[in-house]
This record gives sequence, structure tokens and C-alpha cells, in this order.
Amino acid sequence: MLAGQLALTLAALFTGAAIYINLVEQPARLGLDDRSLLQQWKPAYERGFRMQASLALAGGVLGLIAAYELRDWRWALGAVVLLCNWPFTLLVIMPTNRRLEATEPQNAGLESRELILRWGKLHAVRSGLGGLATLAFLWASVR
Repeated sequence: MLAGQLALTLAALFTGAAIYINLVEQPARLGLDDRSLLQQWKPAYERGFRMQASLALAGGVLGLIAAYELRDWRWALGAVVLLCNWPFTLLVIMPTNRRLEATEPQNAGLESRELILRWGKLHAVRSGLGGLATLAFLWASVR
């Protein structure tokens, strides 16, 4: 049961961080001028990616371990949903990230602002996936 409790904890941490980005960090950065907006997004994204990628991977693996140990498909459901953040990020969000990362701050403008707006909408999907995974893990934990 420890694996399941840890999976739930990591999924909740992932979700809290993702929602914070959508509700607090993204709106705050959008109040900046275009150059400052891009300069703030780049290091924030890099740090956030490392943290959230680790939480999703570890939480997903622990959820799969809990599913195996407890023979309960609900843990596997939460794990798969949480792990879906990886392919979604790599296949759907990464093209936007690469364009933003390739833009020099002195070249920031309407296009980079629109890309960051798009990034925020795409990131909201990650918040949703994290929330669904957390709910699945919570459901599994109450048997």
C-alpha cells in the first residue's frame, strides 16, 4: 500500500504545481512586456519541466507497482493517466517549446507572446491529466 500512497502524493504534488502555473505564474508573466515575458518563461519552463517530469514518472511507476501489488486496476488507470503527460508534452507541447527556446529575447514580440499564450492552454491539459490521475489514485485508495 505504500507504493499507492506515494503515487497519490506525487500525483497531487504534480497537479498542485501544474495548477499553480496555470492560475498564478502564467497570468503574472503575461503582464510583462514581450521581452521580459520570454526571459521569464525560459528558466521557469526549464525548472518546471524537470520537476514535473520527475513527479509524473515516479508517480506513474509507483501507481503501476501499486496496481500489481494490490491487484487493483484503478491504480493502473491513475498511473497511465499521469504518465500520459510524457507523450503529450513530447508530441504536442514540445514544438511550441522549441520555437520559444529558439527565440532570442531581443526578437521577442507578438509571435512569442502568442506562443506563450498557446503554451499556457496546452499546459492546462497537463493540469487536467494530473487532476484525473490524482482522483483515480484517491478512488483506489479508499477501496
